[in-house]
Amino acid sequence: MSVADRLKDKTLYRTASFIDGAWVQGEGAKPILNPANNEMIAEVGDVGADGARSAIAAAATAFETWKRTSPFERSKLLMRWHELILENAADLAVLITLEMGKTQREAMGEVVYGAAFIEWSAEEAKRIHGETMQPPFPNSRGWTIHQPVGVVACITPWNFPNAMITRKCAPALAAGCTMVIKPAPETPLSALALAELARRAGIPDGVFNVICGDAQTLGPVMTGAPEVKMIGFTGSTAVGKLLMRQAADGVKRVALELGGNAPFIVMDDADIEAAADGVIASKFRVSGQTCVSANRIIVQSSIADRFVAALEARVSKLKPGDGFDGASDLGPLIHHEAVARVDALVRNARESGARIVTGGRPLVDELGGAFYAPTLIEGGNPTMDLACFEIFGPVASIYRLDTEEEILRLANDTPYGLAAYLYTRDVNRVYRITEGLDYGMIGVNAPMVGSASTPFGGMKESGIGREGGKWGVEEFSELKYVLLGGVEA
Repeated sequence: MSVADRLKDKTLYRTASFIDGAWVQGEGAKPILNPANNEMIAEVGDVGADGARSAIAAAATAFETWKRTSPFERSKLLMRWHELILENAADLAVLITLEMGKTQREAMGEVVYGAAFIEWSAEEAKRIHGETMQPPFPNSRGWTIHQPVGVVACITPWNFPNAMITRKCAPALAAGCTMVIKPAPETPLSALALAELARRAGIPDGVFNVICGDAQTLGPVMTGAPEVKMIGFTGSTAVGKLLMRQAADGVKRVALELGGNAPFIVMDDADIEAAADGVIASKFRVSGQTCVSANRIIVQSSIADRFVAALEARVSKLKPGDGFDGASDLGPLIHHEAVARVDALVRNARESGARIVTGGRPLVDELGGAFYAPTLIEGGNPTMDLACFEIFGPVASIYRLDTEEEILRLANDTPYGLAAYLYTRDVNRVYRITEGLDYGMIGVNAPMVGSASTPFGGMKESGIGREGGKWGVEEFSELKYVLLGGVEA
């Protein structure tokens, strides 16, 4: 069945870049593969450096008008975009599942989650306020103004091909910025469908642009263009560091949401069943392919046997399969290279003395796509690759420790600091441990932390800046201070 045949609105299936309100065909034809069966679902051309420059020029021209557009008008257009996304949610979810494999339930959840950022930002556009203040000078007054940064170039990942765009673009557009988006090469269809809906919503030409092509060609153009004032990126820490270096020459603002190595801490007073459910929700969502997935499950030794048993019972029942079949709990990994990387981590863990409780093998031959068995591993060395690197797959690893001090030390023993999780019923522990964890977001007795109204972002090598809430809109504004002297009182 073709992509168009799966859609109610076939015009949402787009394979050309969107520049200045027009669909622009690129050179060549990069195949887009369904990771569940390795079948080609589309071919998308590369607009190259010239296309990137055209998109940036269009965004720069549009910025001169968009920044002066009333926040109430910007809000109205964003709300219309939000409405169209929800009206077409089923089709957008189909595109997500086809491109990156997550189940239809997860894909629909992503669409709704992503749309919430547009709704929130639309409302927040009307509340971008400055402050008045009393300067320490006689006969003077002072105030601040929030003004849009300018043209923003964003590079977005494949694991949330819809929501990672709306999470960046909605607050930027609300603040008065214009956008150039480069989606992941694995998942351009979701980005292009969002562009089509933005066009229908009436967002002016040049305000929202999507360019497809090779990152090594387009990235330097985006970071090097003087018209671009800010770089937004979600992805690996290595690439984030590269973009940061490239942006440094122009002293561009950067907003980076990078890798994680999330600890999931279960204390001896925790509700074991709730904690086990929390691991399933955190670790196995999107087959473990999220930056906030639980990466290291650290359990107090006195309850570890019971917790491992509870978790094994749950992991062993998880069913991987095609995201469209309605019975699968997990979809595939993004491609076969990802399967090989996850399997290498598991084999290294086994060689380091860890015990494979359940799973621990690829399912490529059995299921015909980039599948890996839901896996639970116990023991091993906390310095092994599985504990030190982001797994990005359906593999949960458990580590036993005795004291709160040991747990905190291991939890913080990583260059990353995005998300952490803590299960305990002791409020004193809540205060002590959350204040001791070097992470930007902490879920206490909660397996997920992100929402449109709250700040999302990390510490250390997990990134710079925050998305979500009023903080997300503020990321895309410049704070200007005005001092007025000679005031006659």
